[in-house]
Amino acid sequence: MNWLDYTLIIIYLFAFIGMGYFFKENKTSKDYFLGGKSLGWFPLSLSTMATQLSAISFISAPAFVGLKQGGGMKWLTFEFGVPLAMIGIMFFIIPPLYKSGIVSIYEYLEKRFSTSTRKLISLVFQISRALSTGVMVFTMALIIQAVVGISFHLTLLIISIVTLIYSYQGGMKAVVWGDAIQMIILFLGLIICLGVGYYMLKDIGPFQGFDTSRLQVIELNNLGIYNNENYGFWPMLLGGLFLYLSYYGTDQTQAQRLLSAKDSTSIKKLLVANGLLRFPVVFVYCIMGLIVGYLVNNIPEFYDSIVETTKTHYPAEYARNGIKPDLMIPVFITKYLPNGFIGILMIGIMSAAMSSLSSTINSLSAVTIEDFFNNKGELSEKKYLFTSKILVVFWGAVCILAAYLFGNSQSTVIEIINSISSLFYGPILAAFILAIFFKKVNHIGMNVAIISSVTINLIFKYLPEITYFISQGNFYDGTENIHQALANIGIHNVPDLFWIWYNLTGFVIAVLLAILVSKVTSNIPAKQVENTSYSVNLQSIFTRETAILGGYFILIVIFSIFIPQLFS
Repeated sequence: MNWLDYTLIIIYLFAFIGMGYFFKENKTSKDYFLGGKSLGWFPLSLSTMATQLSAISFISAPAFVGLKQGGGMKWLTFEFGVPLAMIGIMFFIIPPLYKSGIVSIYEYLEKRFSTSTRKLISLVFQISRALSTGVMVFTMALIIQAVVGISFHLTLLIISIVTLIYSYQGGMKAVVWGDAIQMIILFLGLIICLGVGYYMLKDIGPFQGFDTSRLQVIELNNLGIYNNENYGFWPMLLGGLFLYLSYYGTDQTQAQRLLSAKDSTSIKKLLVANGLLRFPVVFVYCIMGLIVGYLVNNIPEFYDSIVETTKTHYPAEYARNGIKPDLMIPVFITKYLPNGFIGILMIGIMSAAMSSLSSTINSLSAVTIEDFFNNKGELSEKKYLFTSKILVVFWGAVCILAAYLFGNSQSTVIEIINSISSLFYGPILAAFILAIFFKKVNHIGMNVAIISSVTINLIFKYLPEITYFISQGNFYDGTENIHQALANIGIHNVPDLFWIWYNLTGFVIAVLLAILVSKVTSNIPAKQVENTSYSVNLQSIFTRETAILGGYFILIVIFSIFIPQLFS
């Protein structure tokens, strides 16, 4: 990097601080957290995509496709559930939430169940979102340090403080428009990387073809039940469907955008836009991963640079694998792109971190003040806004502290974040579905179901380690693969669910337990509030939006089947 790159980065940072000042006029709670319900579908759709895609995909998706052991184009299966989830959210989840006029979506659970249910789900969201955001911020800061040479601590502080300033001043409008700008910058950076990588293919000799093992997308026999079984068609479709239903419909960071829309038509448009645009964007990420991964394997000095950077900045990862896949794109940017473009791409990486961090701290602030400080509506607007801004600073600090707890994992950051969140998404989704459609479930059944389903998901996650402890009487020390350690003591085929299944298992277990416990405690009546009731006319589901999204799902599956033939 030279003066031009650093100048671009400085201009970018000050521009975002200025944007927060531009949107600083927030007079009410709905102004600060819902943008006054005046936002259109276009900026909201870009913001929604930026939060989910940019924060982790620019670095980790190409690394998974091109370099990670066991990776490849099967990452595309993660997108199969998106169009179907948009249909479910459009007709089953968002209408009653939008109609209720709430800021924190967990307020809906209090109207239907109890204050304890609301606070329990809100607390689950706050813990899981702060931890996953910490993973993302830590990794982005460490990667920028590794390839640019700026101190990790300074990088982390710059990203966090600038994000805090414009989020603190501008509220939801600054977050949404900031995300939209960051998504455009990131996609521009993606096109630049793709173009440079494509032309480099011509300069390294005859093209030998991509690694055929990385081209396979759909694996029907892979059920994700035992060790090293992951990214199969059925777990990614079913688990992914429930993940996206929960993420887009019942996660405050995303649902808050839907609640910020100016009308229900805008909500439908932004959901259709997300259902249609996510797959092409992720597909471009994956193609970039194939191209840059091919360059890594055919340019020795490129591979050596990644190894050396891993050795210097990730000694634990170097000792395990010799290479950290998440460094592939950052090293490619700094080693092979001209100055100016490097600055743009570094801005893209910083945007990736800032868009998710801004969304997270705004959402965490919203649910904290609504669910724990103002759940009875006793705060004045002036005190509400003051407390909200203090909470933005508080959650920014929490996310920074959480960042220091993670980082040196052999998985890509995109997998770490999703595996953490998937423990909680199913039970949270179950709470809203039960609240809307199951009128006999009471708050006792719901609370027991939430706690139990998360606990059972944790047992599923650590079942091999638990089995080892029960058989040996001591904790697994991590010196070798857990399944090899179990095989050494004569234990084979211990189920090890792929993390995507936790979204489905958590949902099913929570629903069944809530219904069962509610029947046992039927002497405690289920709370009913008239203005939260909602019913669905099945005929009304068969709309143009449903046909478009359903047809699109079939199209992307068929396209994915033929990817090995198209790129071999």
